[in-house]
Amino acid sequence: MEIVSAHESDFDTVKSIAQTTIRQIYPRYYPAGAVDFFSNHHSDAHIREDLDAGNIYILNDGGITVGTVTIVEDNINRLFVLPEYQHKGYGKALLDFAEGKVLESYDHVQIDASFPAKRIYLMRGYKEIEYQMIETENGDYLCFDIMRRGK
Repeated sequence: MEIVSAHESDFDTVKSIAQTTIRQIYPRYYPAGAVDFFSNHHSDAHIREDLDAGNIYILNDGGITVGTVTIVEDNINRLFVLPEYQHKGYGKALLDFAEGKVLESYDHVQIDASFPAKRIYLMRGYKEIEYQMIETENGDYLCFDIMRRGK
């Protein structure tokens, strides 16, 4: 297993991991409007912007890219593991890696916690610092917590 910086050639892979995970996992937790909001938020433009800035990392295991994480300043974003590879330690590896990178430069790590991942972050010592609720185009609501963990 190795985590490496993503390059422009990894765009389709990063997009596929994000979109596949959103479309397969999030409907279990969120209404359709919120799932669409998540999908649109992780748009081609946002992914390309983060790729160009060198903020995206991918996790490869046995020649297969199974997950991705984006780090922007003190924030961990777009942490996704393909559904068929979840519960095998890949998410933990990505989170350990991302936290280490952030804590090299900051005294805390911040993350927007979706319902599927919130419990994991609580178990790792993150605290809720703010609750967010966004109304989507069709009137559904996307709810999530902004969480933070110090050194």
